[in-house]
Amino acid sequence: MNNEATVQKSTPYHIHISSNHKWFDLKLKEVFRYRDLIWLFTKRSFVVRYKQTILGPAWLFLNPFITSIIYTIVFGKVAGIGTEGIPKILFYMCSNAIWVYFSTCVTQNATTFTANANVFGKVYFPRLTTPISNVLSAIIQFGVQMSLVLAFLCFYLIKGEVHPNWWACLLMPIVLIHLGLLGLGVGIIVSSMTTKYRDLSILVGFGVQLWMYATPIVYPLSQLKEGPFRHLMLINPVTAPVEIFRYALLGQGTIDVPFTIVSWMITLLVTLFGIIIFNKVERTFMDTV
Repeated sequence: MNNEATVQKSTPYHIHISSNHKWFDLKLKEVFRYRDLIWLFTKRSFVVRYKQTILGPAWLFLNPFITSIIYTIVFGKVAGIGTEGIPKILFYMCSNAIWVYFSTCVTQNATTFTANANVFGKVYFPRLTTPISNVLSAIIQFGVQMSLVLAFLCFYLIKGEVHPNWWACLLMPIVLIHLGLLGLGVGIIVSSMTTKYRDLSILVGFGVQLWMYATPIVYPLSQLKEGPFRHLMLINPVTAPVEIFRYALLGQGTIDVPFTIVSWMITLLVTLFGIIIFNKVERTFMDTV
C-alpha cells in the first residue's frame, strides 16, 4: 500500500492516448508540461543545422551579408529602388533578417510530419512541441543575425545617417511573436497537407519566394502609390510586422493601425486553424507518411 501511495504522489497527472478527441481540444496544457522537451528539440534543431559544415555557425553571418549585398546591387543600384533615405546595405540587411526569420518558421515546420516520422512512430509526446521548437530555433538564429545588423546600425548611427524610433523598439518582441505564430500556423497547415500530397513540399520554397516579393522586403511600402494594389499589399499579414520592425530600427516605415489589426486577426485564425488540423492529422498520419 505504501508503494502505491508513493507512486500516486510522484505522478501528478496521467496521459490517456486516444484517437478520439474534440476538434477544439488543442492540448496546450500538455504541451506546456513538455517544455523541457521543447528546449531539447530547439537545441537539436539549431545545432544539427550547422553540424558537419566547413564554416559552421559562420553561415549565420555570411548568408545574410552576401544576400544583402546582392539585393543592394540588383535592387538598389540596377533597379534603382529607393530606400527612404536609409543606407541601402543597412535597409536590406534589416529586411533580410526579419524575412529569414519568418521564412525559416514556415519552411522548417512545413516538413514536420515527414521529417520526424521515425520519431513520431516510436514514442508518444505532444507533436506540437516539434514545430514550436522550430520557431524558437529560428528566434535564436534571428538573434545571431541581428548582432550583424546592429553592428552596421551603430556605424550609421555614428555617421548620423539613420535615426531609430527607440520607443518603438519595445514592439520588437510583439513583432517576433506575430511572425512566429503566423509561420507556425502556415507551416503546420502545409505539413498536415503533405502527409497525403507530397508534391506540396516542393512548392513551399517557391511559394515562400513569391510571398517575399509580395511583401515590402526589397522595397519600402512608401514606394507603392495609393490604390487597390497597395491595399492588397497591406492585407498581406507579413507586411504590418515588417514595417513596424523597420520603423523601430531604421526610423522609416509605415504603421497602419487598422491593417495591423487585420494582420493579427489573420494570424490568429491561421494559427488556430493550423493547430486544429495538425492535431487531427497526427492521429492517422503514420498510415499515409
